[in-house]
Amino acid sequence: MRIVLLGAPGSGKGTQAKILMAEQNIPQISTGDMLRAAVAAGTRFGKQAKKVMDSGDLVSDEIVLGIISERLNEPDVENGFILDGFPRTEQQALDLEELLNDLEMPLDAAVLMDVDFDILMKRLTGRRTCSATGKLLNVHFSSPEEFEECRQAGGELIQREDDNEETIGNRLNVYREQTEPLVEFYRDRDLLKTIDADGAVDEVNKRLLAII
Repeated sequence: MRIVLLGAPGSGKGTQAKILMAEQNIPQISTGDMLRAAVAAGTRFGKQAKKVMDSGDLVSDEIVLGIISERLNEPDVENGFILDGFPRTEQQALDLEELLNDLEMPLDAAVLMDVDFDILMKRLTGRRTCSATGKLLNVHFSSPEEFEECRQAGGELIQREDDNEETIGNRLNVYREQTEPLVEFYRDRDLLKTIDADGAVDEVNKRLLAII
């Protein structure tokens, strides 16, 4: 199973990727994690990335693709992989397609995790962390018992600075402009599968497993 997970920030891509990784014994390939690992390991592209990051610039698509290529040559991807966070643009999707064809590892599917914009805003702006337990809660969706548990532990609810409406709105707009065109890209290649990603984590996981 070789899939790309598509979806806006807050759609649950990372959560579902981790569940799939555990259930299907295939690795989640997150570009952020991969980048940090390549830099730490001092790989060829990791060294290039470190130089760019140290100078405060953004790592180029070419370097990211090089790091993905290095990662896909590791033995644990033999049964497949879940790409999370890449591609983000149509050009990246084209470059990835070329790389995977060269490696003879074409995608089986691109899964779009579809969530209504208003729900995404509530998921992201409502996030809070309990200062005592470290548990992630949501002012819109968490149960009274969960809030009471935090209070009983002597905790306070902390909101991340970038979880405000303006910042979240900007992130979602960037997604719409840059990443939504990937939906058509993969639909044209008959690779797109869409699931309703609203609901409990286990419900969404059942829908995901049903289509892949």
